[in-house]
Amino acid sequence: MAKVALVTGGSRGIGAAISKALLEAGYQVAATFAGNEEKAAAFTAETGVKTYKWDVADYDACKAGIAQVEADLGPVDILVNNAGITRDAPFHKMQPAQWSEVINTNLTGVFNMTHNVWGGMRDRKFGRVINISSVNGQKGQFAQANYAAAKAGDLGFTKALAQEGARANITVNAVCPGYINTDMMSTIPDKVMNEVILPQIPVGRLGEASEIARCVVFLASDDAGFVTGSTISANGGQLMS
Repeated sequence: MAKVALVTGGSRGIGAAISKALLEAGYQVAATFAGNEEKAAAFTAETGVKTYKWDVADYDACKAGIAQVEADLGPVDILVNNAGITRDAPFHKMQPAQWSEVINTNLTGVFNMTHNVWGGMRDRKFGRVINISSVNGQKGQFAQANYAAAKAGDLGFTKALAQEGARANITVNAVCPGYINTDMMSTIPDKVMNEVILPQIPVGRLGEASEIARCVVFLASDDAGFVTGSTISANGGQLMS
């Protein structure tokens, strides 16, 4: 029977590309979303991937949602923690709510989701946890103290948990995308794109969501069984580490 993959924020943007790529690779895929029911329904109609609505920042919602996914599809074998938000502001203008909303979704959400599948993975002696961090979690970014802190925290979480999961045949890895060609990037003015963003990227272009998805498919595969605690930096050379 096909392994079950659960992708948070999996009906739009990078998450949608990941869901589609995992489906094409032969997995049973479930995707979560937080708010846009119309987009989620359209994604399900297009792909056949069942979508589930809950807020990853809510531990109990994650617990109940994962239980429903497992009742529908079977135990979760692969978890992709992709859901994330931004609430950008220079630090002197950043409000406590902007800090806590980003930390609660982008970092605590990773705990909430992983904690609720971890016991089952340990019992079955198999699991893949793939955390979507960001180049800005590696290098920092102006007006993103909240986002950079959360995404850097995801990397620390990845490295620590990989050590705990290794003997149970559970790998824990991260992917750090750079600037990716998604709807969010399409709102950036051409002048900013051409004079500020693209010059930072040695390959001279934005990445595609499908390129991030291929990294995830590899990390989910049996071929990646010896890869754990690692970070794949998919940023076109913007940051080399």
